Formats: sequence, structure tokens, C-alpha cells
Amino acid sequence: LVKSGTTWHTAGLLWQLRPSDTEVELLAHTRNVISSELEEETGLETGWIQNGGLFIASNKQRLDEYKRLMSLGKAYGIESYVLSPAETKDLYPLMNVKDLYGTLYVPKDGTMDPAGTCTTLSRAATARGATVIENCPVTGIQVKVDDLGIKRLKAVETAHGTIQTPCVVNCAGVWATKLGKMAGVNVPLIAMHHAYVVTERIEGIQNMPNVRDHDASVYLRLQGDALSVGGYEQNPIFWEDVSSDLSALNGAYSLIKSERYLVFFILFFCFPPESFTADHKPLMGEAPEVRGFFLGCGFNSAGMMLGGGCGKELAHWIIHGRPEKDMYGYDIRRFHHSLTNNNRWIRERSHESYAKNYSVVFPFDEPLASRNMRKDPFHQVQPVSYVSLSPFEPLAQDVFVLQEQGCVFQERHGWERPGWFNRDGPAPILDYDYYSAYDVPKNTDYKYSEILGKEYTFDFPPHHDVIRDECLTCRNAVAVFDMSYFGKFYLTGPDAKKAADWLFTADVNKAPGSTVYTCMLNKRGGVESDLTVSRLEPSPAHLPLTPESNGEAYYLAIGGGVAQHNWSHIQAVLQDQGFHCTLIDHTEDMGMISIQGPKSRELLQEVLDSDLSSDAFPFSTHKIVNAAGHKVRAMRLSFVGEMGWELHIPKESCLPVYHAVRAAGAKYGICNAGYRAIDSLSIEKGYRHWHADLRPDDTPLEAGLAFTCKMKTSIPFLGRKALEAQKAEGLRRRIVCFTVDEKVPMFGLETIFRNSVPVGHLRRSEFGFAIDKTIGYGYIRNPDGGVVSPDFVRSGEFTLERMGVTYKATAHLKSPFDPENKRVKGIYG
Repeated sequence: LVKSGTTWHTAGLLWQLRPSDTEVELLAHTRNVISSELEEETGLETGWIQNGGLFIASNKQRLDEYKRLMSLGKAYGIESYVLSPAETKDLYPLMNVKDLYGTLYVPKDGTMDPAGTCTTLSRAATARGATVIENCPVTGIQVKVDDLGIKRLKAVETAHGTIQTPCVVNCAGVWATKLGKMAGVNVPLIAMHHAYVVTERIEGIQNMPNVRDHDASVYLRLQGDALSVGGYEQNPIFWEDVSSDLSALNGAYSLIKSERYLVFFILFFCFPPESFTADHKPLMGEAPEVRGFFLGCGFNSAGMMLGGGCGKELAHWIIHGRPEKDMYGYDIRRFHHSLTNNNRWIRERSHESYAKNYSVVFPFDEPLASRNMRKDPFHQVQPVSYVSLSPFEPLAQDVFVLQEQGCVFQERHGWERPGWFNRDGPAPILDYDYYSAYDVPKNTDYKYSEILGKEYTFDFPPHHDVIRDECLTCRNAVAVFDMSYFGKFYLTGPDAKKAADWLFTADVNKAPGSTVYTCMLNKRGGVESDLTVSRLEPSPAHLPLTPESNGEAYYLAIGGGVAQHNWSHIQAVLQDQGFHCTLIDHTEDMGMISIQGPKSRELLQEVLDSDLSSDAFPFSTHKIVNAAGHKVRAMRLSFVGEMGWELHIPKESCLPVYHAVRAAGAKYGICNAGYRAIDSLSIEKGYRHWHADLRPDDTPLEAGLAFTCKMKTSIPFLGRKALEAQKAEGLRRRIVCFTVDEKVPMFGLETIFRNSVPVGHLRRSEFGFAIDKTIGYGYIRNPDGGVVSPDFVRSGEFTLERMGVTYKATAHLKSPFDPENKRVKGIYG
């Protein structure tokens, strides 16, 4: 379902380089379709003009960002050059370059004609059997409930009749929210005025490249012998109710003065509506509320350039159930259901993403809008007291809680999770001030914002030494991590065992009390999630620690940033296979802390009433135990490569248990640690990080996780056939660990060279403090298209390119830290 909302006024720009490998690939597909494939198929021109693209940098940080893009482009064969101001002047003589720091020039960027492109696409579609019906308004959408209680699309009602269909794609742009409501689907986008102007004729502008001046928040598109100029302001105008009739939009004469781009008259200006989303990414995929209702909207002024690649992926999504590429960043399921119908969250986050659209993309940036939406029990002191239940418990005013201890929070999936701990005291997050737009008073003395501002760098951030201390305390003593934002699900019911066998790659049907690290796959063998699954004792004990069940029961702990995605994936598999079982979400009812390090056993032995020796409580097992008078589920696991336990705690018991751990840990030198430390510790140990070095377009075999797959059994599981075929054929790409001896920060997207030939790029990189080196993980390919064997890795000489500079790297097929895996087993010394 398509509504012509923004295509008619789009600039039609196509830039090839973005700070995302998936987006680079999507843009490459669009470019191929528009520049050659469509014309070859239809004989019609799309209006493609390859006049190049020029990114303007007014400071070092901006040019560093462009250098990162240039290096990533080498992994994809995209030609680009960093130019000096003088070189820029030679390329674009009309530009005033006095205040330039440098530019990035991409010769094969260009523009497409929106009308010509759409006409050609329509012609190609009808030639292949599609029917295009114009002037046919949708008046309603019918949804049915099947025998399992699942809502499914039934039909689309129009002014000219009803169309029976099991599938519809909502491509209605700023009207997508209204269309979604017809089916009971939340579409979290908002309409804003997005203006552009067209200048009079400018002598000498012909054949100049298109320009993006991010620091000035403006773009200049070549339009014959004139320019089309647009940009992003801090105070966009919200369009509260977008009419279906936009004929009132008109233009006028005006004058623009720009010291960089000279003075020119405007012949026309336009301020149509455009749809924007909470993270400036499109909304795609099947809606979690209704099966068969797909989204393809919210493209944030990038619909033309992303449309080709996204259209292909959406078609694959509909036909095969999943896209080919990693589209999680666009999947509607990336947002928790509690947010997608929250008007405050949609409005604030969409405003901030609009206002920051041209901001430098720094590694450690966090949003300021709509924070504190989901907080766990450890976040801050509540203004109530509770009764002391053990000698460990203090009164409320003495409770150790994270905000009061200087926690600098990160936002993930609406949750406030600990990032790291500031030594200068609390840094609370305040209500959003819209960057002082709309007469909203600006937040003053905003410590959290000031801390973020200091982190805006492509060098080691100022908190680098704090992360080091958190990591080394974990390696040498003991640290406590609040991981409460993890998704916590129970799988129960008569078919729970069948469902577990099919869903999970590992054999999770071991003895009750076992906990297994496993993956969930799609049909193509791609990893939809990694998680731990604990088999529970059949018991009528009360939730949330143990569910009542008339069959097998399993407890699933899943990284919180992807909990909604995984909930939807599991539900879809259960529905498609017809399994009679129930998935129960107890994420909000429980907290979770992880106590890790060589001293963890000694510490917890003083808090828990259970024998924690390796014989009594081995690795990958769990028990319900008492902690300071409270029942908790203790799991012996580690995401950082140390001996340690997770405590999964009912919400009302979280603070007493946390305080008991902190009190007992004082003599062992315990410290709080956050996810920045987890990122470093986990990459040092070689653990995967979902949606970084483990994604739906990666298989367990490619990712070095073959040990999680029950391939030696005869038990079928989702994706097994694809893995068997891949194993027989041999791996065409493989994940490899790289270390760099030089003290240089890397963050991912750095290009990997083998024998001076690009073979991939880093997906993830951190500094490893125990080995005192930069560590990166990336998937490499054989340039000849052959198998990537261990010998192929061992025989190559590798370098990594960071911002145009190459560094010698050492390739590892095993983790460079504790490769024998002794520490998680409690073997130290």
C-alpha cells in the first residue's frame, strides 16, 4: 500500500558511504539497479547522473569520521579520496575553502530523477505481472484470529472493493500510522516539515559534485544549472495531522546568503511533510501485532537511496520469512512494544534523531531524549524503607544503588543499563530539553550531557582508565555487573521439549539443573540470537523463579537489547510449527547481577547457603539458593571469561541481595562494573556479541560457534540443513581475531587486508587491558572466492586500516586470552 508522500519532492541523492556495512550494501544495490539494471531491462532511463559527491569537514573530528568511511569503502571497492582545501578548490572552483579542514570526494556518487525512477520501476513491475491501481484509497484492513488465537491479515478494504490477501506492506509514509491503526498495529513515526529550496541559475555550477556540509547541516544537489538546497534544523516543525491533499504547498522568491556557497536567489521553496523515526532508521519487517502485516516506511528522507536495497530485502522477507542481509537495525522488532505506542517517546526521540541527523557518529554517543523509560531495581534509591531481613540489610538510606555510585547509564531497548562508573559522583539523566527549541528551557549544569560531550572522540575516550580499572579488578579480584535488562522468558507446556529441540542449536535437554549456551537460527542457518537455556525441575513452585508446568520447562536468558526481536522470533516459530506450549515474559519481574572474578567464589560463599565448589556447583549449572534470606536462581556462567555466578532475583529482593554482595565483597576489593567493561572483557576472551560479530547473516560455523550445534546427533533443528550444506561445501568466510601491538583505538569498520588485498572489515573492536592490546574481530573472505581454511588464515600477512593509516595485525584462530579456558573453571595460578 503506497501513498505518494515524499517521492515527488525528494532530492534523489545517492551517497555510497555510510557508517554501517549493511547500509553500504543496501546503497550499492540501489545504485546498481538505478544506474544500469533498470534501463537494461526496460529500455527507459531513470535519470541517473553520476556527478560525484563531496562531504565537507570544518574540523578534525569531522574529517576523522570521513577517513573512517574512506577506509570502510576499500572493503567494498568504493573509490573515495580525502582532499585538502586546495584540492577541493580545484574540484569545486565556486566554493570558498578558507574555513575548510578537508573534504571527502566520492566520484561515483550521483542523483536519480524521482519521477523517471518510479515510472521505470512501475514499467518493470507490470512487465513481470504486477498490477498498479492508482487513485484507490484504503478504507479499512480486516484481521482474523486463527484457531491458535493468532491475529493474521485477512483483507484490504478500498473504495472500489475488498482484496482478500494474507499479506500487505505498509508503504504509506507519513500516513503509515493511520494505516497501521486500521489493523491494530503501532507504527512509531512522526511527520515533520522538511524544507528545501531551488535556486536561480548559477553560472559555472554545471557538472559540479553534490555537496553534503554536515557541520552546516545542509546539502546541495546539482539541478541542471541550479542547486536544490535542504538541511536539518534543531527546531523542525511537527506536522500534527497530515492531510491527504497537499496541493496547498507553494513557493516564493527569497534570498540566501552563504559565505561558503556565495549568494543566490531562490526561485522556489517547498516545505512538505516527511516521516521520521526514533533512531533515524526505517521501519521494516513483519509487525509483531499481526502476522502478514509488513512495514516499509519511515525512511527519514533516505527512501530513494535506500529503496532499492530495502525493497529487495523486504521481498525476500515476505517470501522466505527473513531478509538475506542483517536488517535488525531496520526491523520494527528492534523497539520494545511498550515504546511503540508511547507518544512522548516517539516525539522526543524522533526530534533528537532529526536534529542530530548530520552530527558526527561517535562510538560512545547516547541519546538524551526519552530516557528513564525502563529502569531496573538497582537504578536508584526509591523514597521508601523496607524491613531488614538479615544482618546484611541496611536501612533504605544506606542502600548501595547504581546512580548514587556514579553510574553513567546507556540506553538499550528503553532500559537504562550501566555503561561505566564515574568517579566524580552521580550523573542523573534529566528530562529532554529539545536542545532548547520550542521555548523549552535548556538544561543547565547537566553533568550527564557534559560527560557524553567529553566522550565525542575517535581517540581513546577520557574514561578509558576507568574502564581499565573495572576490567582489571574483574580479572584480578571481583566485580559485580547489573545485567537486569536481559530478557527472561519461560518456555513451558506439553510440547516444550519438542519446541526446545527445534528452536535451539545445542542439546538443551540435559538433566534438570543444567544451563546451556546455544543459538537460535533462521532457515538459512543465520544466527537470530545467542542465549542461555536452563532446564528446570518439574515443580509447582511459584513464579518468577519456577513456573507451574504440566510438561518440561525452560528458563531463557537473552541479551536485553534484542529481547523483543527474540520474543517475536520464538513466537513465530512456535506458531508456524504448531507447538502447544507457552512463552512467558518475566523480564520486568526479575533483576539479575553477575559476580565475576577470581574472588567470586569466596565472596558468594559468605552470601549463598549452597556449596560453591566445582564438584558441588560445576560450570553451566544452576540452582535455587538462599541469598541473604531471599530465594534466587544462581547460575554458574560467565560472559567475561572468569569464574563467576549470575543471580536471577525476584524484583522485591534485588536491593537486599545486591547490598549483601557488596558488603561481603568489601574485603575482596569488589567494584561495580558496566557494559563498557563487559565489551572489553568479552572480546578479550573471544565471546561473541550479538549484532556486532554475530548477526542473522552469520552462521555458527562461520562465527566459530560450531560447538553450540548438535550436529553429531540426529535431532533436527531449525537451520540444520543449511549448516550441513555449508559444512560440506566449506566455509567461504570465517571470523578471525586480530590484535594490534600499537596503542591505537579501533571501534569496528576498519578494513582488513591480507597480503595487501582487502578481504573484509572489523565488525567489533575494543582495547583488551589484560593483554594490553587492541583487539578486533571480523569476517574475512578469500578474494578468489575459495574456501577460507585455517591455513588460509595462518599463511597470510594482515594489516588493518584505520582512518587511512594501516597497522600490522596478528591473526588468531583462538582467543589470545586464556585459550585453554581455565579461568571460567576456577583454575588460576
